[in-house]
Amino acid sequence: MADTVRITAAEAIVRFLIAQRIVVDGENKPLFPGVIAIFGHGNVTSLGHSLESHRTEIPVWRGQNEQGMGLAAAAFSKAMRRQQIMVCTSSIGPGATNMVTAAGVAMANRLPVLFIAGDTFASRLPDPVIQQVEHFGVPSTTVNDSFKPVVRFWDRVNNPAQLLSSLPQALATMLDPADCGPAFIGLPQDVAAEAYDFPTKFFETKIHEIARPRPDRNQVSRAVEVIRSAKRPVIIAGGGVHYSRAEQELADFALRFGIPVVETVAGKSSLLATHPRYSGPLGVTGTAEANELVSAADVVLAIGTRLEDFTTGSWTLFESNAQVIGINAARFDAAKHRSLAVVGDALESLNDLTNALADWAADKAWTDRASALKLELIKYVDGRTSDDGIWPPSYAQLVGLVNKAAEPEDYVLTAAGGLPGELNINWMSKGIATFDCEYGFSCMGYEIAGGWGAAMARPTGQVFTMVGDGSYLMLNSELYSSVLSGHKMILIVCDNEGFAVIERLQLNKGGASYNNMLADSLGTGSKARVDFRAHASALGATAFEVNSLHEFSSALEKARECTESVVIVCKVRPDDFSETGSFWQVGVPEVSARKQVEQARKEVDEGLKLQRKGI
Repeated sequence: MADTVRITAAEAIVRFLIAQRIVVDGENKPLFPGVIAIFGHGNVTSLGHSLESHRTEIPVWRGQNEQGMGLAAAAFSKAMRRQQIMVCTSSIGPGATNMVTAAGVAMANRLPVLFIAGDTFASRLPDPVIQQVEHFGVPSTTVNDSFKPVVRFWDRVNNPAQLLSSLPQALATMLDPADCGPAFIGLPQDVAAEAYDFPTKFFETKIHEIARPRPDRNQVSRAVEVIRSAKRPVIIAGGGVHYSRAEQELADFALRFGIPVVETVAGKSSLLATHPRYSGPLGVTGTAEANELVSAADVVLAIGTRLEDFTTGSWTLFESNAQVIGINAARFDAAKHRSLAVVGDALESLNDLTNALADWAADKAWTDRASALKLELIKYVDGRTSDDGIWPPSYAQLVGLVNKAAEPEDYVLTAAGGLPGELNINWMSKGIATFDCEYGFSCMGYEIAGGWGAAMARPTGQVFTMVGDGSYLMLNSELYSSVLSGHKMILIVCDNEGFAVIERLQLNKGGASYNNMLADSLGTGSKARVDFRAHASALGATAFEVNSLHEFSSALEKARECTESVVIVCKVRPDDFSETGSFWQVGVPEVSARKQVEQARKEVDEGLKLQRKGI
């Protein structure tokens, strides 16, 4: 057997991807189960040729928009809890830059996606080529340099031999629980087609397992000492609980020691809503009950969360003297805001803490207080989601009906606008790891593309995607991708005729209504409205438009029986949002001709007095 094989750089990439395997729930599976591609002149002749040659070994799904396919890949990764990685490939120029936003989503949410974009010629002999942006003083710069701020690993392969180091390093980054995120490979057109004698060992099958770094014993000891001294401890469950597959350990830990658990947007569905210690969502998109609990806590165990401003109420939610214990595989996150860092895998850290805490338990009065607040939370959600007989309905009422119709295997997904708050508050999780609200990058357009990606990852159960009319108009093309590929989603379009949640922010901070709602948009067509049902039907989906909550529930039942993607269109109130009890810092002008703005600025300044000063 030859020690080398002479193949092109593009062929080497494909063979390497196919050779990588991973153990998922005890089953040996492809680490890269597929490629989402839009071919252009920069990737079709070499990489596209190699992918076609291996079409039975690694499937290629056709995207409609490069941003959409990247968002689908990120959602796939999240639904798989980072255990499999989707590949996205585009041509050079606009195809590549379209993927930059999707890379930002993956970067903000710490999700592994492999982006491979065509590039200009390494030789530069035919320059300038079509779609090339020239930098007069830096001729090596191409549009692919724009990926650098939004990926964990970036490389431009200027010689096929460089793949021998680049691909394993990109792979190691994406599998690293501490440094996980997207990776980018720029592939110049001449290099992609160039042949090289690659070692055959480079393409041997390799089975990967995601590492579980154990925390330092001294860090665990210090954390145990702090927890034992706590009178009012609370746990914040973040997305890292899901990625560590530590949900059962969290459930057992909270129950054993009587510590209430609140969830971030990324950590939602870490516990079932029926779990005795589940205390609701916290932060700006959380509930007053959960926020009251966190505000009273003297010790906060922040597990697998990056503690963004929507979680911390812009760092006004915690007592100034509360001790945060940061349990995270990433040192950067574990050490935030004077936290006592426990750097390690969430599952392993919880196991070590369990063993060290032994027979300790939180004060019963504190546990009882959390239970009483949970009853208030349930009462609030029941009130928000009940039918008040008024049409159109609120977001919360539609969320409640979808939640009621959902089964434990079903999955719900949303992203920007008013829906993150409504779902985070009013969705009572029936299954573990069944909730995806992309709120790290808060990317409008993620909803539909993400639904497609989640459907790829979840062969059982239904994928419910809830989207506002604004996000639907921003990026809807991957609805056709879901129809084309046969990956079914049930899409609920909530039409409030504008960007209503930003209108709410605009007005709440003293501004005048302007450029958010269709009714007050400039132009002669401001009275025109989109027929979302007809549009969805044109993209191949089965579509319903409903005019009562009874019709909505009936449409949900019919949607479950359909084999293709379904769209349910419903009007919603533009000014009926579930309230929270958390401050959020935004930039309100210090001076303004509007008295309402000046008053809003005073309220911001007052709220900032509670802001925890960190490092």
